[in-house]
Amino acid sequence: MTNRAYKVKYGLPAQVMYCKLCVMSNQKPNTSVEYLNSDADRTYIGFDAEQICAACQYNVVKFQTNWETREIRLLEVLERYRKSDGSFDVIVPASGGKDSIYAAHLLKHKYGMHPLTVTWAPHIYRKVGWNNMQKMIHAGGLTNLLYTPNGNVHRQLTQLAFKNQLHPFQPFVYGQKNLGPLMSIAFNIPLVMYGESNLEYGDPTGSDEEEMTEQRFAMKHDYDQIKLAGVSANDLLRNHRLTKNDLQPYFPIEPELIHKVGTSVRYLGHYIKWDPQECYYYAVEHVGFEAAEERSEGTYTKHTELDDKLVPLNFYAMHCKFGIGRAMYDAAQEIRNGKITREEGVRLVQKFDGEYPSLYFEESLEYLNMSRLEFDATCDSFRSEHLWKLQGNAQVLRHPIE
Repeated sequence: MTNRAYKVKYGLPAQVMYCKLCVMSNQKPNTSVEYLNSDADRTYIGFDAEQICAACQYNVVKFQTNWETREIRLLEVLERYRKSDGSFDVIVPASGGKDSIYAAHLLKHKYGMHPLTVTWAPHIYRKVGWNNMQKMIHAGGLTNLLYTPNGNVHRQLTQLAFKNQLHPFQPFVYGQKNLGPLMSIAFNIPLVMYGESNLEYGDPTGSDEEEMTEQRFAMKHDYDQIKLAGVSANDLLRNHRLTKNDLQPYFPIEPELIHKVGTSVRYLGHYIKWDPQECYYYAVEHVGFEAAEERSEGTYTKHTELDDKLVPLNFYAMHCKFGIGRAMYDAAQEIRNGKITREEGVRLVQKFDGEYPSLYFEESLEYLNMSRLEFDATCDSFRSEHLWKLQGNAQVLRHPIE
């Protein structure tokens, strides 16, 4: 699958390959500190000499891990931060999805912690997502703070991120990642607990395995250096009529504030064997979590990322830019966890990956303030020639999974 004759964008690997154990493509980006990095600075999931992706390599480690020992370590960490008076002692960023319900409910009802769940609001709530959030709060007995950013500012940043980077969820990701540490500072609660770490998805081992590195969410504010939606913060202030107050929720946190509180951002998945399907079953059993009535566009599942109407559009954009869609992510994960075979995963990717987002499409276009023609043209402009070719009137992958 050598593509040396074709133009390659974003520093993507020129040779397309798929993991021999799961279905993940080597075009998948690793997590990066996007405040400082552009597309040209990206790194991509590693493959070994046997064509096994880093996520599957980590999965082998998971199955060899002594989880009883890891849980003892968890108990030590929790005891360090536990408050005896019943006041909040752990921040849990939570969307009301299966994973965050599992994390928050387990911390409270199994481990005796007193979690405060915090939520960065979606662009446009789906009814099923809102209902599951309410189940988390009421059936799960959990306190929640919903943070909804300035709607005009968030919409403007989302539009810029789509046009400049084909990454409409970037402002949301910034806000979501910052909210836990921000609430840690606001309420003087040092411990922040997320669900699984990015090692589950193929980030290099040794990076953010137990605790999130501070650079992910904290740094000095340099308005020329920090980037958001594809432009510098200073450019947003000068040319887009935004203020420092408008940008504050998206900015990394000043390190001295983190150090004053002693904020520690950790991953529950380091201490407990993480399986998203089992998180779903747990959420159904304990809070009455509901899957969607219809299959999610771009994939075959009905129970993941149900909160935001822009999710299908975001996955379609990712598929255009990297040749990786929602079905590939879902199938790769379920293969690793023994829920489906690779052969089944290949068929699911072939059938559903890159599906055009029709269900909430008009509402999403209105949010982005663009026509369908503008949307399609923008998506096409970000396609890398080594991934895509024009076949008739349609863009098709040069090297689809087989």
